[in-house]
Amino acid sequence: MNKEHRFETKAIHEGYEAKAHCNSLASPIYQTSTFTFETAEAGEKRFSGEEPGYIYSRLGNPTVRMLEERIASLENAEAGLAFGSGMAAVSAVLMNFVRSGDHILCSEGVYGCTFGLLNMLKDKFSIDHDLLPLDSKDQIRGAIRPNTAVIYIETPINPTLKVIDLEMVSSIAKEKGIKVVVDNTFSTPYLQRPLEYGCDIVLHSATKYIGGHGDVIAGLVAGDQETITSIAKSTQKDIGGILSPFDAWLLLRGLKTLPIRMDRHCDNARNIVEKLNRHPRVRNVMYPGLKSSPSHLITMKQMKYPGGLISFELEGGKKEAQVFMNRLKMIKIAVSLGDAESLIQHPATMTHAVVPDGERRRMGISESLIRLSVGLEAWEDIWDDLLQALES
Repeated sequence: MNKEHRFETKAIHEGYEAKAHCNSLASPIYQTSTFTFETAEAGEKRFSGEEPGYIYSRLGNPTVRMLEERIASLENAEAGLAFGSGMAAVSAVLMNFVRSGDHILCSEGVYGCTFGLLNMLKDKFSIDHDLLPLDSKDQIRGAIRPNTAVIYIETPINPTLKVIDLEMVSSIAKEKGIKVVVDNTFSTPYLQRPLEYGCDIVLHSATKYIGGHGDVIAGLVAGDQETITSIAKSTQKDIGGILSPFDAWLLLRGLKTLPIRMDRHCDNARNIVEKLNRHPRVRNVMYPGLKSSPSHLITMKQMKYPGGLISFELEGGKKEAQVFMNRLKMIKIAVSLGDAESLIQHPATMTHAVVPDGERRRMGISESLIRLSVGLEAWEDIWDDLLQALES
């Protein structure tokens, strides 16, 4: 591939050469667990690393490799790595960077299962963590300890959609020799590329926008070759959170339409935000594209568009939020996001239920907070469904 090709072209072609696969237009699925060697000596050379080639699909697979090369290209990274889930990617990356007794500095809001993983690392391996707003250089410098090994960021944060200034955080991390890992799930590389702002590793729950069709569970990581090789040869190989060839094929197919889908998600979200922001029963709308958002200037600096997720609070509490959700007719109640269908969920009792109540409130997750993943339907139909639920 021509490295100067634009994003939309790379999303379709990168990592695949048809001539090497019988000129098949579609990427082949290498649905095999193992690979044969012509001789015992050839097998020895493969295992020793003296000779390149595939050995066993947990260690590498041609279909999965195509996907890894494509995500690396889209994130402007040296290398990529695919996992069986987003959390497999998160856990493998963090375990690669930390040892017992280390410290992780995190953005104040993180996905509920990431929060659970952080607590497990603390309880089982004495790896401490702090959740911080990451709003200023002085605040970050004051929170860094001698044993801080990594800074872990979600941006936009799930579900409050606060945006972290990646350039600011990475500049401080470089002063201290600390790695910066960014969960880029909500943005995808089409809207935001953290490595271009000095971060070290970017990861995705590819289940979401990258897959885009609600039919695959996967995780992706991209970064420098040395780190990716280290993760592949240690936490991925030995713990085994790998991606199947068929799921890799589904993601390759999904990536081809990612730019078009993200444009539509973002356009729809912008129209819905304008309507929600004017409705009397909506108390607060959280969307980084709003000029009133504290994250607006940072969003404009590092994101192409503000994304397809909207969070909003209703007048009332949990009961009112649940009644509203139950009255929706087209929009589906589900905890994922980034699908063609619009999906809605209640973070306090769903994705972030594992987070203690006091911590949830510090994260900005109230009992009336609702997160909407705006789908690809006509935005007018999405709004009609929201409106009838608000007013019934």
